[in-house]
Amino acid sequence: MKITDILLKSEKPAIYEKGTSFMWTDPHISEQLLRIHLDPDVDLASRMRTSILITIEWILDLHAKLNKLSILDLGCGPGIYSEIFAQKGHKVTGVDISKNSIDHARNSAQTKELEIAYINASYLELELPKERYDLVLLIYADFGVLLPQERISLLQKIHESLKPNGKLIFDVLKDNNIEQKKTPKNWEVCDSGFWKNKPYLALSESFIYKEQKVILYQHHIIDSNENIEIYRFWTHFFNQKDLELLLKAAGFNSILHRDDILPEDGLWNGDNVIFTVASKS
Repeated sequence: MKITDILLKSEKPAIYEKGTSFMWTDPHISEQLLRIHLDPDVDLASRMRTSILITIEWILDLHAKLNKLSILDLGCGPGIYSEIFAQKGHKVTGVDISKNSIDHARNSAQTKELEIAYINASYLELELPKERYDLVLLIYADFGVLLPQERISLLQKIHESLKPNGKLIFDVLKDNNIEQKKTPKNWEVCDSGFWKNKPYLALSESFIYKEQKVILYQHHIIDSNENIEIYRFWTHFFNQKDLELLLKAAGFNSILHRDDILPEDGLWNGDNVIFTVASKS
């Protein structure tokens, strides 16, 4: 394959153009993600354990008058948040698209004798029961990687699934310092690594789409047979007004924002993250 061919394929794509591959269900990559999820000392697939505990304490303080919550944890991964809520006596359902993560979560819950209902599915496609939950969670900026129509559809489903006075709590990346969150072009050659368990070349870069307040983080993975896989992650950035417009359109009314939940630690923590609490009347 010629270098010019690779360069042509890596040009800035049209907004929301899909990649050719999906990371979350790839057997090898999902194993790497699970390992990162379970590391309590890094802010990658999950936040650091200390940040998770701070977040959960804040969430439960908001529900101090309710002894037992019915909680839906969307994008639950290997069940880190779900287990803590279950240990505190709440009824939890966790949903994640990664089979590896859900298998780990089920095994862990069984070992710890926790009654958690885990579902291996895409929460974008899953039909949710009506008026079932006191609390729906979508944690670690998952909301920001959804495409605009996906966000609208999901908010409507969540609203219908909440009991009266139920709450949706989620977090997003704030739209400040967007230019600083762009990553430089990078070439990486590996015998085996995050993307594959065989030799590959990875070309990673990012592109800003200012009007939409989105950064595309793009990865071209080229194996020794010159097969190319393209992974695209559309990451959106928000302010409070953006969120309120989306939530009110979906039927939520009382809306609270906090940007002081996480400790200050670079561009992906502290006041660079907005936590939002949206209530259903």
